[in-house]
This record gives sequence, structure tokens and C-alpha cells, in this order.
Amino acid sequence: MIFEVNHHGNHIVIENYWINGEKLYVNGELQDENLGLALRGGLKGKLEDSRRIKVTIGGFFTVNCKIFLENRLIFSS
Repeated sequence: MIFEVNHHGNHIVIENYWINGEKLYVNGELQDENLGLALRGGLKGKLEDSRRIKVTIGGFFTVNCKIFLENRLIFSS
């Protein structure tokens, strides 16, 4: 499953593949990844202007994804 967000000119992509784990890309650059099987995961990264990104992803029957920028929610599925 792939989640994509365009936020003020920044392209944020979270890839979640149940067996292979999760990956966070910011403007095409891989910034964090979790490998393997997990019911809940977290990813961290930064924008070019040094603002921090935090991602929480998980679920059992459905996958939920939340993206925070400097502790402010900018995306929720």
C-alpha cells in the first residue's frame, strides 16, 4: 500500500508492504525504513528546511497512516 502527500511543494511517500516493512521517501530520497513484519511502525524524516516528519502506520485488518509535521497532523487515512 502506498500513501502520498504533497505538502507545500514537498512530496512525501510512505510505502507499506506487509512482509517487507515500511519506507519513507521525502522528495524522492529514502529517509527511513522498517524491515520485516510489524503490526505497528513509526518512521522519521526531515524536509529540506529541517522541519521534522513523523509517521505512524499500522493496523490489523486495515492499514492506517498518520503523518505529522512538527507535531501537527497533516495526513490521516
